[in-house]
Amino acid sequence: MNERILLATILISIVGIIIVPFSLPKLKSIVNFLIVLLIAILSSYEAVVVLSSYSIEADFQSSYFFGNIHISIDALSAWFILLINFTAITGALYGIFYMKPYEEQKANTSLHWISYILMHVSLLSVCCVQNSLMFLLIWEIMTLASFVLIIFEHTKKQTLKAGINFLIQSHIGVFFLTIAFIWVASQTNSYDFSSITSFSLEKPTLVGIILFLCFFIGFAFKAGFVPFHTWLPYAHPAAPSHISGVMSGIIIKIGIYGILRMLFLIHTDYTVVGYFILFISVISGIYGVILAIIQHNLKKLLAYHSIENIGIIGIGIGLGCIGVGTGNHLLASLGFAGGLLHVLNHSLFKSLLFYSAGNVYQATHTMNVEQLGGLIKRMPHTSILFLVAALSICGLPPFNGFISEFLIYSGLFKGLAGNYSVSILSMIFSILGLVLIGGLAVLCFTKAFGIVFLGTPRHPLNHEPQEASTGKLIPMYMVLALILAIGIYPKFFVRLLSAPVMMFTAKINSPIESDIFPGTLNIMTIVGICSAGFILLCGLIFFLRSRITLNKRQTISPTWGCGYVGDAGKMQYTANSFIRSYRKLVKPIISLHKKETEVVGIFPHTASYETHPQDKLEEKFIDRIIFLLKKFLERFSFLQSGNAQHYILYGVIFILLVIFFPFISDAFNSLLSFLKN
Repeated sequence: MNERILLATILISIVGIIIVPFSLPKLKSIVNFLIVLLIAILSSYEAVVVLSSYSIEADFQSSYFFGNIHISIDALSAWFILLINFTAITGALYGIFYMKPYEEQKANTSLHWISYILMHVSLLSVCCVQNSLMFLLIWEIMTLASFVLIIFEHTKKQTLKAGINFLIQSHIGVFFLTIAFIWVASQTNSYDFSSITSFSLEKPTLVGIILFLCFFIGFAFKAGFVPFHTWLPYAHPAAPSHISGVMSGIIIKIGIYGILRMLFLIHTDYTVVGYFILFISVISGIYGVILAIIQHNLKKLLAYHSIENIGIIGIGIGLGCIGVGTGNHLLASLGFAGGLLHVLNHSLFKSLLFYSAGNVYQATHTMNVEQLGGLIKRMPHTSILFLVAALSICGLPPFNGFISEFLIYSGLFKGLAGNYSVSILSMIFSILGLVLIGGLAVLCFTKAFGIVFLGTPRHPLNHEPQEASTGKLIPMYMVLALILAIGIYPKFFVRLLSAPVMMFTAKINSPIESDIFPGTLNIMTIVGICSAGFILLCGLIFFLRSRITLNKRQTISPTWGCGYVGDAGKMQYTANSFIRSYRKLVKPIISLHKKETEVVGIFPHTASYETHPQDKLEEKFIDRIIFLLKKFLERFSFLQSGNAQHYILYGVIFILLVIFFPFISDAFNSLLSFLKN
C-alpha cells in the first residue's frame, strides 16, 4: 500500500477512535460513518489502481519481534477491499438509523462504534499484510472487535452466550493458523508470507497438502464451512441487524480470503485439494439450506443460508483448483470467477436481507416468523427489498446470484468432459448438490416471504408496524442498485475479476485458451436483459391496469371469503405447517425437539404444538463433548471448598512443582536412560 495512504488511514482510524467517545450521543454514529467513508475512499482508490494496472508493494521496519513487515495489495486483495468497503459503508449508514433507540446508552454505543472502526480497518489490513505474526495480531483485533459488536445487548444471557461461543470457536481457528505459521517459520526462519511458498516448494507434495489443511481448518471456522459453522446461527440473531449484515457480508468472507491466499502461496497438489474443497462445500451448502428451512427465527434462518452460500463459494473455488491441477484453463477460470463473484453477490443480497430483517424487528419487536404476517401492507418498501434479495439468493435472473451460479454451473458442466471417472462422478455429485441447494433455497424463501409479509397478522402486536425510515431505506436501495447492475450487465464485473482469476490460472503451465468468457458472458447478459424486460412488462401491465380501472365502479361482495372472513390469523398456514411434508422427509438428518399440549376431551382446553430445531452436528460433536468435559470436571469440584487456607495450599503446591519440575524431569530422563541400558 502507498505509504502516505497507509499512514493517513491509520491516522484517520486513531482520530475516529478518539472522537467517538467525546461526541454527542446523536453524533456518534454519524462520526463513525464519516470515518468509515474516508477510510473506504482511500483504500478503494488503491484497490482500483491495482485492478486496473499493477500491484502495490511496501516494506516497513518494525520491532525486533515482528521483523520486516511486507505490505502488498495485489488483485486478490483489491477485490476483497472493494467489497469490504461497500458493505462497511452501507452497514455504517444503516446503523445510524438502526441505533437511534439506543442513543441513551452512551458508553455502550461509544464502544460499539469504536469496535466498528477497528473491525473495518482490521479487515482491510488482513487483506494487505504479508507477515505471519502481524497477520495473527490483526486477525485477533478483528475477532475481538467483532465480539464486542455481537454482544452489544450484553445484558441478555443468550447474547452473551453467543458472543462467547463466537470467541471460543474463533480462537480454535487461530490455534490451527498459529500451528501452520509456526511450522513454516521454524523451517525457514522467516515470518514473511513468501516463506510459505519456498517451504512448500522444498517439501514433498503431501506436506503441502497437510499445511493447506491446517490453514483451511483455521480459516474455515471464520468462513462457516460445515462442521466449523456452529457459532454462526447464534451470533447473527444476537447481533444488531447492521452488524449481522456486515458479519455475513464481509467478516465470514475474510475466511474465504484466507483460504484463497493460502491456495495462491502454497505449492501443492491442486487436484486433491480441489476435490477436498468441492466435497466439503457441497455438504456445507446442502446442510446449511436443510437447516435453514426448519428455522422459525428469521435471522437464524438467514444465518444458515450464509453457511449454504459459503458452500456455493467453495464449490467455485474447488472447481478452480481442479482446473489448475488438471491444467484446464476454462475450468479454473470459470470456477474461480464464479466463486469470487459469489463472494461479492452474497455480501450484497445477504446484507440486504439482514437489513430487511432489522426493519421487521424494529417494527414488530420479534423475529419469530410464526408471530408475523401481512407486513407487506404496512412495510411495502421493506417487503419488495426482501423479495428482491430472496430472488437473488435463490439464483434467479435478472439478479446477481444468477450470474455467479451460472458461471459455476458452466464450469461443472465443462468438468464433465474430464477423462477420469472420479472427475465425472465429482462433477455429477456437485451439479446435483447445487441443484438441490437452489431448489431448497426457493422453498425456504417462499416460506419466509409468504409467512412474514403475506396474509394477515398471526399475532397481536403492541403497536401497528410502520415502514422503516428513509434513512434506513437509502443504503438498502444502494445495495439493490448494485444487485441489479451485476444481474443485468455482468460483463463489467466479470472483467474486473480477470486480474484476481489470472493470479491462479497463471499456475497452469499449458498455453492460455483464448476467449474464455465472451460466450458465457453473452448468454448471461441476454438472459439478464430478457428477465429484466419481462419484469418491466409485468410492472407496465399492472400500472396500466390500475390506471384503466381507477375510475371504474367496483363491486365488493362478501360471497366467498376463502376463510379470511373469520379469525384469519389462525386460519393461515403457519411456518411449521408450510414445511410439514419437507420436515418429515428430512427427519433422519435433523434433530427436532417438540413441545406439545394435546387435545383432550369433548370440549378441549387450549392446545399447542411447538417445534424447536437443533443442529444435529452441534449436538453430537460439541454439546456432547462439552457435557462429557463438564462431567469430568465435576470430579474435581471438591477442590472448590471456599476455604482460604486450602487455596493458599494449592498455590504453595503449584510453586513447588514449578521449582522442582526441572529436577523431576532430569530424574525421569535418567530413569529412562537407565532402563534402556
